[in-house]
Amino acid sequence: MAEKYYVAIEGPIGVGKTTLARLMQKQLEAELLLEVFEENPFLSDFYADRAKYAFQTQIFFLLSRYRQQHQVIARVLQHSSLVSDYTFAKDELFARLNLSNDELTVYGNLHRVLAEKIPLPDLVVYLRADLDVLMERIEVRDRTYERAMSRQYMADLIQAYDKFFSTYSEAPVLSVDTNSLNIVRNPQDLAYIAERIRSALGTGTHQRRLLELETPAQEGGRVIIEGHRRRLSDLQRWHSVSDQEAGQACDLYQDYITLQAGLGQLAGELGQVWGLQAKLMAQVGNREEAQSQALQQRVTHLKEQLATSLASLMRLANDLGISLEEAYLEKIRDSNANPGRAC
Repeated sequence: MAEKYYVAIEGPIGVGKTTLARLMQKQLEAELLLEVFEENPFLSDFYADRAKYAFQTQIFFLLSRYRQQHQVIARVLQHSSLVSDYTFAKDELFARLNLSNDELTVYGNLHRVLAEKIPLPDLVVYLRADLDVLMERIEVRDRTYERAMSRQYMADLIQAYDKFFSTYSEAPVLSVDTNSLNIVRNPQDLAYIAERIRSALGTGTHQRRLLELETPAQEGGRVIIEGHRRRLSDLQRWHSVSDQEAGQACDLYQDYITLQAGLGQLAGELGQVWGLQAKLMAQVGNREEAQSQALQQRVTHLKEQLATSLASLMRLANDLGISLEEAYLEKIRDSNANPGRAC
């Protein structure tokens, strides 16, 4: 790569951050920055008694991560790309999960001062996996200090990560579902992730990004959405977090019916377009011009129904635990591998 990139890989414990970082170091011809976590003297005690050892553990990690990243990142990027298996920002995620009251206030003040001196990544690769998958991976690697880790703590951590990255805007985020991927045993899985990373960096087959959402704000019970730019996966995660915060439970049947109703309303709008088109044909004498004018007259209604249908589709995909972006990209890959198949 001619340009120098800083790629940070993130995700909950056991998702495969370090493994991917090591492999992407070779793919990107970069240097490697790995988190030094085993030197934390409070870690084993923390997993056994979170309330008692959370503050000591968190402050040690904060200062250790600051020392490492402040010294390394800027120096490496002068001559090489860099791949890391963590971001400095994730330290605050863990703090909000484990600290409260005065301890969280003290931590927050210190974190804000230190974070200003840490370079931001050009890309954050957010690896995701289901709870059962993560617990199995943690059990297989069998690290001594992780044996006391509770299933509930992992569930809380997964939720915290999803919420954190649903509103994260400091750097572009590439979300990757790793449930069915094995980048060590299956070269095609590694190639798939590597190509997505290159595309996100603008050095591969680039996928245009979609609207980015800021942290949802409430006004009179309504969610206010501020706009920047993000991917379809970010929009889908935002819907999931928004539904959770609103107390809206997963209802597969109801969400399916809502999607069908939305598509029915969209069909009705298209019927209006075709009716207008038939009337305009007599005036303009050209089918394409008649259709263009008919669409212009109904475009506001069409946009509303398409947006409603997309929101319903994302909610249904969340109910099913399916990433629409992942599914679509897999469909594209399959179509490219089998040109005879339609996308």
